[in-house]
Amino acid sequence: MKYFVLIPDGMADYPLPSLGGKTPMEAANKPMMDRLAREAFVGLVSNVPDGMVPESDTANLAILSYDPKVYSNGRSPLEAVSMGLSLSEEDTAIRCNVVTLSEEPEAYEEKTILDHSADEISTAEAAELIRTVNAELGTDDIRFYPGISYRHCLLWRNVPDLVDFARPHDHLGERIAPFLPAGEKGKPFLDLMQRSYGILNRHPVNERRRERGLKPANSIWLWSPGKKPQLPDFFEKWGVRGTVISAVDLIKGIGICAGMKTVDVEGATGNFRTNYRGKAEAAIEAFKTGSDFVYVHVEGPDECGHRAETENKITCIERIDREILTPVFEALRSFGEPFRIMVLPDHPTPISRRTHTMDPVPFLIWSSDRKREGAESFTEDGVGVSGFYLPDGSELLSYLIT
Repeated sequence: MKYFVLIPDGMADYPLPSLGGKTPMEAANKPMMDRLAREAFVGLVSNVPDGMVPESDTANLAILSYDPKVYSNGRSPLEAVSMGLSLSEEDTAIRCNVVTLSEEPEAYEEKTILDHSADEISTAEAAELIRTVNAELGTDDIRFYPGISYRHCLLWRNVPDLVDFARPHDHLGERIAPFLPAGEKGKPFLDLMQRSYGILNRHPVNERRRERGLKPANSIWLWSPGKKPQLPDFFEKWGVRGTVISAVDLIKGIGICAGMKTVDVEGATGNFRTNYRGKAEAAIEAFKTGSDFVYVHVEGPDECGHRAETENKITCIERIDREILTPVFEALRSFGEPFRIMVLPDHPTPISRRTHTMDPVPFLIWSSDRKREGAESFTEDGVGVSGFYLPDGSELLSYLIT
């Protein structure tokens, strides 16, 4: 038996007036998802436990059957593992975005956060900025490492007491003062963020971006700290050999910590403009070379939700359906052995909210050897006709594999 899991990150949404009261999933032309849903086990699932933050680390851990209440320890340590960084027991990993802050007013605390991704800055540009930050702010205990696009990592050995950190994508267009690290404990972190603005705002990379009409990445933003993660081996848990395919270090880090293979796809960006077909080809090759279980994560719909890009989100869903799900389905069918497919977003990222929400998400589980009476379409409300709701997402994989 082969198992294919497809995660269009943040695909679920709310009805939009601009779409005549439809959600992007309802507006998208996605014939393969709808076809599978009509013959699948469908329903709604909550991947984020009550009281936890609806982040991709929490939700994807749950989808892969790791209870977030037990195994969630911050997203940055998982990203650090994927980046090949070695964490000692004394190290704390902290996510380090490069963001766009308003240039006025002059006081750092009074600025507004304009973009959590600095116009989805290129990896090469961001790496140059992070190298400069490390040269200026790094010490024997504080080290900055470049990641992909706007997502980077700070390793801090023997970190001072941690504080509550705000997620930058939750506060777009807002004055940042209420969301900065606060109090005496927050001062070391706030100091780094403030000093980074002076280093980055007039950096040559950002001057060139302004000339091209792009937002500058003029400050770092620290959040989501954690220690070195430990996950039970996926093969020992399920008896299947797994491969994870994603452009996002967080997702690859989960795979690595679970003992699965990870695949880097050329042109996979973690945004709307990614190599969809390359991800499909990598999944098919993974099945051909011995993997029983392939997990493909696509970040694009989530980024479109954060950026309030309705048409891009619809197009992204359509391309996932056409360029990933359809060719993988056809390849699996050609292999001549039973297979199952599961499709679901990890969490919603509604256009109207521009951040993640706790709402349950639709899922489908299609089996080549067992047809079910599913739903007419794969949408938030469409799967509701089944009446099935799973409150604990970490139990969902058992419906696929057992």
